Amino acid sequence: MGNIREIAKLAGVSVATVSRVLNHYPYVKEEKRKAVWEAIEKLNYTRNINAVHLSRGKTSIIGIIIPYVNHPYFSTITEGIAAEALRNGYHLLLFQTNYDIKKEIDALEMLKMKQVDGIIICSRTVDWERIEAYSQYGPIVLCEDVKGRNLSSVSIDHYYAFLMGMNYLIKKGHRKIGYCIGRITGTNSKARQAAYQEALKQINERPRPEWIFDQCLYIEDGERVVASLLRMKERPTALLVSSDQVAAGIITFGKNKGLKIPENLAVLSFDNHPISEALNITTIELPLSVMGKKAFHMI
Repeated sequence: MGNIREIAKLAGVSVATVSRVLNHYPYVKEEKRKAVWEAIEKLNYTRNINAVHLSRGKTSIIGIIIPYVNHPYFSTITEGIAAEALRNGYHLLLFQTNYDIKKEIDALEMLKMKQVDGIIICSRTVDWERIEAYSQYGPIVLCEDVKGRNLSSVSIDHYYAFLMGMNYLIKKGHRKIGYCIGRITGTNSKARQAAYQEALKQINERPRPEWIFDQCLYIEDGERVVASLLRMKERPTALLVSSDQVAAGIITFGKNKGLKIPENLAVLSFDNHPISEALNITTIELPLSVMGKKAFHMI
């Protein structure tokens, strides 16, 4: 495989001319441009993309740290990022981590090594201090409330959204309310938990740990929730569910087991994905795609 000097020699032009042709600059005579491309083909030349990035000072690649690619919450955020990346001539590099801290650090190391121009963290396990340390190497934007830390973020007020849902159910007459969450240790989940507890406090009800369901991510998790409910002596009359997918599973499997929705169990979910319309699920829309677009522009 030849190098740029060998191409110039074979084509009978200067190294500068070869560089202009490779970078698609105008004002190169057609015969010289043709000679350069013929030399490139003959020498089987391939550009060192790392060297190109180094010379330009950018890669035009944005990294996205995402726990799951097949979860609608995260795929919708990514959809928003992708739309703006396409409009602005950027490529995306997805890091699916499954909340593995090593994989998250591997992604941040690529920012340190200048292999990406910035990182958008949709959800994380890695601690704040480590993220702050890596932010010196390039822009990092988080899709959560950073609570006053010296980091960039765009987020949804999950406390307010969950409180809105709780108040809706309370106004419908419900007092025995449980909820389903994806990851109980997450920052957003803690905000939801605080809203849940505050709403119950206002009606003099106590939280019931057995009515809180963790690791609820997909439709099939709804079957697990329904099975747990059916084993209970005392059940909640309503569930606040952080995902339309899980709500769809609860409603579908619940009806198969004889639960009447909403007579026996009211279900209120979040996101407003197409499945909620198809199954006529009451849901609170979250502007996830807009959040993704804003995260890209902050990068």
